[in-house]
Amino acid sequence: MSQTVLFVDDEEELRIAGAQTLMLADLPADVHSTAEGALAKISRDFAGVLVTDIRMPGNDGLWLMRAALEIDPEFPVILVTGHGDVDLAVQSMREGAYDFVEKPFAPARLVSTVQHALEKRHLTLENRALKEEEAGEDKLETRLIGRSAPMVALRRMIRTIGATDADVLITGPTGAGKDMTARALHDTSERARHPFVHINCAALPVDLVESELFGHEAGAFAGALRARFGKFEHARQGTVFLDEIDSLSVGVQAKLLQALQDRQITRLGSNDPVALDIRVIAAVKSDLEAAVAAGAFRADLLYRLNVVTIDVPPLAARRDDIHSLFLNLAAQAARRYSKPMPDVPARVLAQLATRAWPGNVRELRNVADRFVLGLDPLDLPSAAGGDMTLAEAVAAHEKAIISAALGANGGRLKPTYESLGLSRKALYEKMQKHGLSKTDVTG
Repeated sequence: MSQTVLFVDDEEELRIAGAQTLMLADLPADVHSTAEGALAKISRDFAGVLVTDIRMPGNDGLWLMRAALEIDPEFPVILVTGHGDVDLAVQSMREGAYDFVEKPFAPARLVSTVQHALEKRHLTLENRALKEEEAGEDKLETRLIGRSAPMVALRRMIRTIGATDADVLITGPTGAGKDMTARALHDTSERARHPFVHINCAALPVDLVESELFGHEAGAFAGALRARFGKFEHARQGTVFLDEIDSLSVGVQAKLLQALQDRQITRLGSNDPVALDIRVIAAVKSDLEAAVAAGAFRADLLYRLNVVTIDVPPLAARRDDIHSLFLNLAAQAARRYSKPMPDVPARVLAQLATRAWPGNVRELRNVADRFVLGLDPLDLPSAAGGDMTLAEAVAAHEKAIISAALGANGGRLKPTYESLGLSRKALYEKMQKHGLSKTDVTG
């Protein structure tokens, strides 16, 4: 299985032992020392499971379990407990925990429990996907939010390309949503019920890149005590997402090109090729043609990847979406931190719409988190700079204020123009000036 196991323990020795136990069983582990770090990874679409110690300082394992089950009541949570906490663990299972293991746990017991939980999670998500498909839900509208022209075009492109098996190159600045676009392509394809394996090429250890991607046999190198699947094999019948592919060395690029052309890999230490049934999506934030000219990226690999290219627009190119996007991100943050969704003043939305957002949606998400946690979201560098002129900044600010007022008044025009101190005619003229369609509101 390729699903990730979130493993949480405040003791470093136990985190290391748990991660090693899981990885030796070919179960990818994402290790955290705090409940909050793991909770940020959990969503209704998260394909893995959670293993957490009960006794931790601050927010403990029971708090994390309850927070996770609020996000998804069917999410499998495995509690790790000391001998004296068995009764507490049993009570927690009545509250929704999947299972528990006692310290010191036998590796085989942990692995078996996790594998069964992963199977349950796989079936849950598969059944949920079938129900959504039958109901005709369009996940794209909720995943890639926005009515701006760039976002409408992006969703149209995903619907067109997603159903094919074509390899795709995704370009766009940091934080714009390239990973979300890749997942959307996977979810709209025939491979949606199979693994989506996200590989951050920049984070791969230099001396283990080939082993991580293609796998190895026992004895292939010092420390290779047993055979191990690479990430390409884990993605069988699914999708491999190569994020920041331009960070790979030219030597690894050559082997990657061969694997993509032949749709097969050879594990380190083996002479036997392994056939691959996968789709490949790659993402870059840099100019690959410039990298080719500089000799840092192979031209033949670029041509192999860019049969279809999707460009994800920066947030500054779709300011009309900031209002709805911020509200959605704030609602997600409120669920994640188990806090009530606060009211968002129109002045906040108006000022957010005029910021430069060099970090794009990722930066906006951080601001939404700060807002939900009670911090001032406007405590940011002014965004009237960047590539916006003063006139553009003023126009964007006016448009944001009108859009926010319309939203605050449920789209009704009379209370909107009265709250803004405008006449009905003046409001109409400004809506036309800023491209705010009358059909988007009622009143």
